[in-house]
Amino acid sequence: MSRLPSQRGPDGRGSIQHGAGSTLSGVPEPAQLERRTTELLQRLIRFNTVNPPGNEQPAQEFLRDTLAASGFECELLAAVQGRPNLVARLRGSGDGPTLCLCGHVDTVLADPSDWSLDPWSGELRDGCVWGRGALDMKSQVAAEVVAAASLGEEGWRPSGELLVVITADEEAGAEHGAQWLCSEHADKVRCDYMVNEGAGEILHFDGRRVYGVCVAEKGVFRFTLTTQGTAGHASIPRIGDNALTKLAPLLQAMRDRQPSLERSPEPESLLTALGIDPSDPEAAINEAAQTDPRVAVLVEPLLGVTLTPTMAHASDKINVIPAQASLRVDCRVPPGLGRDHALAKIHEVLGEDGWSIEFNEQVVGNRSPIETPLMEVIRGWVAQVDPGAAVAATSLPGFTDSRWWREAFPSCVAYGFFPQREMDLFEASPLVHGADERVPVADLGLAAGAYVHICRELLS
Repeated sequence: MSRLPSQRGPDGRGSIQHGAGSTLSGVPEPAQLERRTTELLQRLIRFNTVNPPGNEQPAQEFLRDTLAASGFECELLAAVQGRPNLVARLRGSGDGPTLCLCGHVDTVLADPSDWSLDPWSGELRDGCVWGRGALDMKSQVAAEVVAAASLGEEGWRPSGELLVVITADEEAGAEHGAQWLCSEHADKVRCDYMVNEGAGEILHFDGRRVYGVCVAEKGVFRFTLTTQGTAGHASIPRIGDNALTKLAPLLQAMRDRQPSLERSPEPESLLTALGIDPSDPEAAINEAAQTDPRVAVLVEPLLGVTLTPTMAHASDKINVIPAQASLRVDCRVPPGLGRDHALAKIHEVLGEDGWSIEFNEQVVGNRSPIETPLMEVIRGWVAQVDPGAAVAATSLPGFTDSRWWREAFPSCVAYGFFPQREMDLFEASPLVHGADERVPVADLGLAAGAYVHICRELLS
């Protein structure tokens, strides 16, 4: 059986007595959390879990053994062979809430020729662990597992239940991962609170320090625009009516502007924490841009519908004037708003005439409430480790596995929070899915400490 090294007492549970890995109060020491999280992340990176094909089973078996050795009841649940999801449970004796620490172990592809080192080396260099998944999101998985395992070894037990759920297949849509778990094994993953990926990197702005907590995700309403014309031979341009050129005004319109901005609770929370009045979204974005244009680029998409054309198709032959042309557009919509709202904003930018539309995907965005006991616990932790820093709710323009929990369990409070302060938001973001992905060791210890605090405060 493989598991992380730990400091265990003579009773095998490691130390309600004072041991090398704990304080007198039974709280794991920060240096121990950092070391163990670093070692676990290095090991996880060395499991190649690029999706497709995923091949998550060896990594999941290693994590299962780690948590089982710390007192967790563990199951591997698979929709397809070789791609299990891990569900680990630490039971308590009371009737308190259930907290789930969630993550995924699959990653996107890495091209070794683009990297400074082997993407699956897990190398420790310049104070960072390098490799595919170092940020998305084997780092958070490692921190969550080390926090949970450390608490289990210390003899701590929750007032309710502590779950650790590590999924497969997140990077390809979660058909075999979170979506399947929440549908086919709902009773095994049901929880009151969940901590997942989505935010947490420190944001420096005008002398302020802000940690984001992702409480919502925008919806996806991708659509296809179609224009009509008349076919003809391309050697005589005016003999036909070229449908492709009719896409040009639509492309230009989306290049020139986005739909008007609108108020939404999550970006308003972030703007307020940045010291900006959110009551007028346009003015707020302009103010942010004057101080740091990067912040404006980050916040603006959260304040309304976005339209991004990505794919076009017309004639199948170079010498035929197309009678029909199509343009596919990625459209993201604020949480809770649907097709009618998206369509109104599309008309605002493109007008009413000269095109038809078909929606190819319609997924309403999701959110959890901002003011909850979990948010209070996170605020309390930030106040301890970084006095003077603020905590702000925020949302994602994309989506995570949190979507499936919010859909399956409407009362579940699901937040994205992986705190980082050595590497800020603008340093970390380009590395996610990029070359030379890496995470500072100090941030691994920081995050593990956060999860220990959250577990103890929410479940004690």
